Amino acid sequence: MAEAWIPDVLGAPFEQRTLPLGEDAEGELVATLVRSLPAWRQRMLAPLKDVDVLYVHGWSDYFFQTELARAWNELGARFFALDLRKYGRSMREGQAPGYVDSLDSYDADIAAALAAMGESVAPGPRRLVLLGHSTGGLVLTLWAARNPGRASALILNSPWLELQTGALARQVLAPLLRAQARVAPLAAPPAIDLGFYARAQGEIGSLPTLEGVEHWRPALAFPVHPGWLNAIFAGHQQIAAGVDVGCPTLVLLSARSTPPFRWSDALTSTDSVLTVDDIARAATRIGSLVTLARVEGAIHDVFLSRAQPRALAYDIMRSWARATLTRGGILRDLLP
Repeated sequence: MAEAWIPDVLGAPFEQRTLPLGEDAEGELVATLVRSLPAWRQRMLAPLKDVDVLYVHGWSDYFFQTELARAWNELGARFFALDLRKYGRSMREGQAPGYVDSLDSYDADIAAALAAMGESVAPGPRRLVLLGHSTGGLVLTLWAARNPGRASALILNSPWLELQTGALARQVLAPLLRAQARVAPLAAPPAIDLGFYARAQGEIGSLPTLEGVEHWRPALAFPVHPGWLNAIFAGHQQIAAGVDVGCPTLVLLSARSTPPFRWSDALTSTDSVLTVDDIARAATRIGSLVTLARVEGAIHDVFLSRAQPRALAYDIMRSWARATLTRGGILRDLLP
């Protein structure tokens, strides 16, 4: 049974709720739902007062983007963010951070979150907007495709829809990785993160400032174990084959990528995690109504970019949401 809502580490108005998920070989499994509710006037008068947003973070990450929550609250939407099992608020001692061997495992996390979101809601239908960053974007894309009709809209912030080295390399590596995942799914991997993405965020000033939880989002990303990467490859293979999320989709990306092999100032204005051109191509295979927005000057998390590209990303998201979700919006009725 889910626990009660309690104050969150982000402070008011944020609250959190622990969602029990049972156990695995590493012990207790939980997810954590964080919420920010619109003010009374926004709940009554704002254009998206019947909308619930569910946000899912990326790899080696957790929810801390208070500005993102406020943007949706100002539109009247209730905002919820899910720290998946073994991430952030949901990490427990002795667990391999972020580890799962199948992305389908997150169906339980999302189901628990939706159940908690549905409690204590005033009568009347509510619409669901899914908002995912990076790995969270991959997770929500696959979930939406498995659950057609559940979401009214999908927004993807630099979603990890394809391997950084491209489809050909993925196809070559996949058999080797599957074999390693069967034999030693939690094998100690080589360090591959040089810390440049965290440094870029530090230069911009967009790193989280919470004290005592630095292990939730370390400067060097979590270890990438074979079992987990095999699960990611399987998700990429599904995207490559084509899926249908069944709802209008907005994909936000940086205009360009910079390989993170050495430090340069370009890392503060480009995506140093994904190859954005490959992600843009992959986005054409996730549904029939996909809007692609390339934001000049944005980093991997477009909502953590410098002020100008960040403001543009928010403007694009708000305009698209109004066009898609409000009465009379030009995109609202293009899909059943």
